[in-house]
Amino acid sequence: MSASDASGSETDDSVDVHTSPSPRGRRPKVWEHFEPNLVNVNGDLKAVCRYCKAQLQTRSGTSSLRSHIADYCPAIEEDVREKFTETMKGRHPAGGQFVFDPKACRERMIEYCIHAEIPFLQWEDPYCQPWVHSMQPSFDVKGRQTMRNDCFNKYAQMKQELQAELHNLDSRICITSDMWTSSQNLGYMAVTAHYIDAEFRMKKKILSFKEVKYPHTGYAIEEAIASSLTEWGIRSKLFTLTLDNASSNTSAVAELIRIYKQELLFDGRDLHVRCCAHILNILVQDGMQIIHSAIEKILGAGLKTKAGIYIDFPTRWNSTYKMLDQAKNYRSILNNYAKDYLETSLSDEEWEKTEAIHAFLKAFEELTSTVSAHRTPTAHKFIPSVLSARFALSNPAWQSNEVIKKLAAAMQVKFEKYWDPDEDDYPIRATTESRTRKKKQEYDINRALVIATLLDPRRKMTYVEFFYRKVSKSVDQYQTRVDSALNWFKEYFAVYEQRLRTNGTYQMPHSSQDSRSVGSPVLGKRQIDEEYAQYKSSRRGSRASRSEIDKYLEVDDEEDTKDFDILDWWKRHTETFPILSTMARDFLSIPISTVASESAFSCGGRILGDSRSSLTPQMLEALVCAKDWLYKEKNVDDKVLPASTIQGMTEVTSEAFLNDVACSIPHGG
Repeated sequence: MSASDASGSETDDSVDVHTSPSPRGRRPKVWEHFEPNLVNVNGDLKAVCRYCKAQLQTRSGTSSLRSHIADYCPAIEEDVREKFTETMKGRHPAGGQFVFDPKACRERMIEYCIHAEIPFLQWEDPYCQPWVHSMQPSFDVKGRQTMRNDCFNKYAQMKQELQAELHNLDSRICITSDMWTSSQNLGYMAVTAHYIDAEFRMKKKILSFKEVKYPHTGYAIEEAIASSLTEWGIRSKLFTLTLDNASSNTSAVAELIRIYKQELLFDGRDLHVRCCAHILNILVQDGMQIIHSAIEKILGAGLKTKAGIYIDFPTRWNSTYKMLDQAKNYRSILNNYAKDYLETSLSDEEWEKTEAIHAFLKAFEELTSTVSAHRTPTAHKFIPSVLSARFALSNPAWQSNEVIKKLAAAMQVKFEKYWDPDEDDYPIRATTESRTRKKKQEYDINRALVIATLLDPRRKMTYVEFFYRKVSKSVDQYQTRVDSALNWFKEYFAVYEQRLRTNGTYQMPHSSQDSRSVGSPVLGKRQIDEEYAQYKSSRRGSRASRSEIDKYLEVDDEEDTKDFDILDWWKRHTETFPILSTMARDFLSIPISTVASESAFSCGGRILGDSRSSLTPQMLEALVCAKDWLYKEKNVDDKVLPASTIQGMTEVTSEAFLNDVACSIPHGG
């Protein structure tokens, strides 16, 4: 099995229709979904999809064509796709006889091998072939080397499909990235793309999982990220870059902006998004040093995890929360255990403190779950999350508990560093450096995330005003911040408006009149009149489009229901708000945590286990990326899951994220 090339319908300049006879013999059913004639693209004959017009190579057979129709074509109707898939599986709706397809079977086996993380050596197990023969005697299982090659070819094929999709994507792409050290003591970088397609579907794709040589300086990180973006041809589509708070990442972003400033919106002003989950972890980690002594008696009880209580790890604050959460249910057991083994048990007052600590940490556990979702939009949840964290730290209910009071005070210091900067906290010095620092601190909350809140039809400007009213220390400061937010909104709107007009959205159709007689005064006057009509129309369109913001803000806010789907709302209002809906696709795709990259490390760690430690970096990248690309948001009934269900599924990754990330954060944040 070999990889097949796929590209968009407009990716090549030299395209000729190939009208030679079709291949000899009976054509496979898949050809019904492609144009009857092949096209010659720079010497290669390619098939053209009837639905999305993608061009795919055919020299290696029809496997790439079948995969395209079954899994990747964005324009095919679902019932047509389902019927084709049933045919591939050998099941006929009319109850016809089953026909075994060895090629399709082998493709499904390869996909299973990748997705289930099956070691290649397992295919040579002496019981594997007899098991397969019991189901289909004519099918032979290939050896580990053939399976390895097939998996890599599958990765190459899927990569070409994804490259074509990203090439034809008409929105910007947000990136997350992070570093990981494997069991081989090799450094790896994961680069993940986040975007919303034309059908307002959130997409997350791991683009690369490459080895990066030590030391991991800012220059090395910048070079690795830029190399990945260039390889995929999406550097000009870069919108934001979400990284954790390591100083080397900050240096890498500065270097990216310095080199590629001209390709970035507003010269990369809002490129860097700091990982929200990392900041939450830093906040709580600082506070955990205060309260560990208060829970030593629970630790002293000595119950193993089999008894249902999590073990507390000093470097993982969520383990403390989970331990306290379980300890509440075992209060009487813990007291009896301490009594039987002559240990000091917790008093009623100490149990009250324990429950108070648990209740306090619960707010941050929930916030971490919210911001760690990576297959549903999170950017519009950033401002509400910051406000929730701020309220949790300043809640007067905690002031009566000395332990919580100390915990909150320690966390408040880090909170102010990242999310509550105030110009009054920094003395004004008559130096350019101090003024630059003050300005940086004043706008430390990324502008793009403020705009994402404005693009939430349940909140819009009302919530932004509410947020700044809560965090501002004076009326003037509040008004300045609100005005700034609206100005940022309008600045981006003007850029997107210009882009749509350039692409033809607001242009009048050109006259079909033949204008070869340029010397004719009648035609000359007609041409001037047409140009004036176009100019007047563009001015009128510009005035109308500028009012799109006012029209959107004047519409009543949507009800904040649990099953509200923000992407579905913008999809339904695309015609009403064409420019804002285009902005929504970009701003709502901004990830506010690096959990997507962290989950890639979890996958890489499983694949690169003790039994597969000899995998090359290239093969590891192929398996990690291919598994991510095989992800499908479907349940057992092959029905697309609702957004609320997908949200719940993605939130469970926060625990693995915290476990992976807690030990990697340098003390002091």
